[in-house]
Amino acid sequence: MAVYTDINEIDLKAFLAQYDAGELLSYKGIAEGVENTNFLLHTTKQPLILTLYEKRVDRNDLPFFLGLMHHLSERGLSCPLPLPRKDGALLGELSGRPAALISFLEGMWLRKPEAQHCREVGKALAGMHVAGEGFEITRPNALSLEGWQTLWAKSEARADEVETGLEEEIGAELDFLAAHWPRELPSGVIHADLFPDNVFFLGDDLSGLIDFYFACNDFLVYDLSICLNAWCFEKDGSYNITKGKAMIEGYLSVRPLSADEISALPVLCRGSALRFFLTRLYDWLTTLEGALVVKKDPLEYLKKLRFHRAVTNASEYGLIS
Repeated sequence: MAVYTDINEIDLKAFLAQYDAGELLSYKGIAEGVENTNFLLHTTKQPLILTLYEKRVDRNDLPFFLGLMHHLSERGLSCPLPLPRKDGALLGELSGRPAALISFLEGMWLRKPEAQHCREVGKALAGMHVAGEGFEITRPNALSLEGWQTLWAKSEARADEVETGLEEEIGAELDFLAAHWPRELPSGVIHADLFPDNVFFLGDDLSGLIDFYFACNDFLVYDLSICLNAWCFEKDGSYNITKGKAMIEGYLSVRPLSADEISALPVLCRGSALRFFLTRLYDWLTTLEGALVVKKDPLEYLKKLRFHRAVTNASEYGLIS
């Protein structure tokens, strides 16, 4: 979540009048994240999240995102839901941006997750993959091999400003992944961005998943590789195999992995580490000063990518056959 577009109280009250959401009491911007503009609203009826979809979000993708939340909720996954307007539409417009009101999910994200939390995340991720079966709208993953090449082309010339030698190293990594990326694995709807700040807990109990605006169709085990990267490394860049083992065990308790998925995991972990390195690198180099957004260090994911290069077997992530 982030704040790129400002709003004023008069326009916000007019926007709220299109919903059965109560009267506005207060609102404030949410600075975390990098993709859309978000505000926490308090009304006389309920707290809500207001999301303004920024230019990097294709308006044509919004029916997928909003419909997916309904589909998953109907199948038992705890996640926020878009509120319909009085005319039944899920989308409105505010400050020149497509906008939606989203239900508020109780809980908070964990700054220091432990192994038991990773296990719950693994269960929830697999539960989402199962719940996503039958969702009829599809959305290709725009941030896979082809998308990485496009992102890299926008950052390549300045990459060595971040660390000397990056231009050569990342170019070689893209070539490797293009040659070794899996072609056929079980696929379906994935979250694609299930970082700690997108998972809410009440105490040690997982209360729900949020922020489905990178969701798409891709290999299911690729989603697990993203979570291993996001949850199972320590601040010093070391991989915590205890957390990895717990996450994988949680996932397997809901959905088994095929032999091909297990074999592909090291390459997929390299790919997901590169994906987040590239988006962070681009944002690091291009985010304008003054935007209320927290830029994330791309070198964190470069360290993870280098770790995955040395992995030869999925057992090194904690997977016990």
